Amino acid sequence: WKKKQDAIAAGQDHWEDAVEAWDKEFVMENNILSNVHAGHPGEMRAPMPGVVVLGMHRSGTSMLSGLLVKGFGYETGGPLIGASFDNEKGFYERIDVVLQNDEFMSAQNIGWSYNVIDYDSEKAMHHKDQGKITFNEGKKALKFLNHPNIRHTPYLQKDPRMCICLPTWLELLDEKPAVLFTYRHPLEVALSLKHREENFTLEHGLRLWIIYNMRALQNSVDLCRVFTTNEAVFKDPMLELQRINNELTEKCGVLRPPKWVIADKVVDEFVDPKLQHNSKVRKAEEEKRNMLKDYGRGCIAREFESGYPEASVNRKAEVEMYMMAMSVYCDLENGRAYIPDYEWPDVAHWHRPTKIN
Repeated sequence: WKKKQDAIAAGQDHWEDAVEAWDKEFVMENNILSNVHAGHPGEMRAPMPGVVVLGMHRSGTSMLSGLLVKGFGYETGGPLIGASFDNEKGFYERIDVVLQNDEFMSAQNIGWSYNVIDYDSEKAMHHKDQGKITFNEGKKALKFLNHPNIRHTPYLQKDPRMCICLPTWLELLDEKPAVLFTYRHPLEVALSLKHREENFTLEHGLRLWIIYNMRALQNSVDLCRVFTTNEAVFKDPMLELQRINNELTEKCGVLRPPKWVIADKVVDEFVDPKLQHNSKVRKAEEEKRNMLKDYGRGCIAREFESGYPEASVNRKAEVEMYMMAMSVYCDLENGRAYIPDYEWPDVAHWHRPTKIN
């Protein structure tokens, strides 16, 4: 009840169904955790050592991770990937984890932007055990992730590739982590990727959006999860980050971070008012466009600008992929996508992505 009231107070009325769905999962996950950690009467459950942030590229995972690290004291270790032109505040990604995920993928002819749906965790473990990959970077990462007793703060591990590679890491971690899942509007993600990457089509970006979110939820189904969105963080950062931290520690039993309340100056550092303004302008402009489909409960797919002629095959494929992505997005908004037997779009037969040089 309190989560629903907090959501409504923050102006997240459209989240009511999602909150109810999350509450149902909360009950199921608590039952799972109770069985997993059941011991002798009076025995206290050991706290979870940390959290893995799952979300598609360009979905606000860096901002979210930075707020948790700087605001509450979650620990990433290092070294980390440095800031860049497209992420001036930093990525909060360990170099060793990113490189290891790249090695896992590369051995299967996969990269972050191509063939990701084909990733096979069992094959990755076989490559490791047979010495077909070095696993040098993974050894460095596990020295940090598998030694919680040397610190009293929870770790935070973030790399969008973890949406794909998480099952492999779960085989390597001594203790299961909690998961913080976030997502962003698919068109915003696809447009951001198209702007950043050379020869990147909207269709390809939308397809990746579906795959990454699908694998993030499928691969974390047996873990304790906390859910948020990029929009919710922008709308009320203080309230949303406090809710996230509370659920990680109280629902999932993650170690309590050093700080319990996030400071205004940290929020001001990471939440750019220009981005908030641009998001509002984009939504206002979007509402002027013609409707393609109403998915109900205020979730609407509208026309969007394209570089292809209206009647072309490429334009038709682009729109079809957008409609599939919007179907998933609306189901994330209303909570249906969190149901274990949710039917995801069959994107495996869309073999049109372009590999980036």
